[in-house]
Amino acid sequence: MSDKLLFNCTHKADAERATLPFVAANIAAIAGQNAVVLCTIDAVWLGTNGGTGGIEADGLPKLSDLYDEYVGNGGEVWLCAACTKPRNIGEDQLAKGAKIVGAAAVVEEIVNGAKAVAFA
Repeated sequence: MSDKLLFNCTHKADAERATLPFVAANIAAIAGQNAVVLCTIDAVWLGTNGGTGGIEADGLPKLSDLYDEYVGNGGEVWLCAACTKPRNIGEDQLAKGAKIVGAAAVVEEIVNGAKAVAFA
């Protein structure tokens, strides 16, 4: 049985939508939960070196600071392999705490009981 909490993030250009999954996932990580931010579509850029730079929504922390805090709290960032490929994002570009994962790994976690949280 998977104890993971998967927080889906699909946005980079919309600062609020890019930041909120990390806020929630960081709260989970602080509480000792096994938290993963699953970045898909344009959000895969958030898991690259410098990918969170300049992203800040009113009333929310700077995403670059939050990302570092989240990873420091044991959180993981998964980048969708099908989304990184057309953007030519490779392993050598990944920020600390990020890794590229295929859909099979995500499906396996869900089938095994991981809970998914989506921010639309």
